[in-house]
Amino acid sequence: MNGKRQLQKEQTREKIIVAARKVYSERGFSAPTSDIANEAGISHGSIFVHFPTVEDLLVSLLNSFSDDMGKELHILAESGGSIERLLSMHIDILIDHENFYKRLVTEAALLPEEARNTFIAMQSMVSIHFLQVLEQEMSSEKARKIPHHMIFNTWIGLIHYYLLNSELFVSQGSVLTEFKNDLIKYFTILIK
Repeated sequence: MNGKRQLQKEQTREKIIVAARKVYSERGFSAPTSDIANEAGISHGSIFVHFPTVEDLLVSLLNSFSDDMGKELHILAESGGSIERLLSMHIDILIDHENFYKRLVTEAALLPEEARNTFIAMQSMVSIHFLQVLEQEMSSEKARKIPHHMIFNTWIGLIHYYLLNSELFVSQGSVLTEFKNDLIKYFTILIK
């Protein structure tokens, strides 16, 4: 009986995280938790059984998103993949969560401190995998020796610029899908 109850608790917790990602993607991080409860199909009080504060919910949501991204990037970085494959994978992950990530980039400064720190940690994790692949390319002279922070900041800045100004580039749909190949192609020209 205990195992079944624990499984149900974990399923409800995951349901809340999925609903929060959807609601926050559409309405921003100031959306009320009652909207998340409605989306998850649970009572409003159930959210606070699983997440005592909104900040706890945000941190869990960001950790879940970071874990998903980290698993895929880690596998590629460990397998010795090329920088082009890493950039492609990074964009593909962001495309899968584009509205959420765009909202995150737009509203990061408004998040509670622990949630902001979780977002920063997520960017650091991406940076580590990015630099791991880049080091391999630099050591085999497939990429120029450029300070690591400049290369990663240029990449992430480029992605964020396109996301934050997507209406300048596409009238509807995904700006990252539309410009994925160009972003990868011209970024690699810069570093090779």
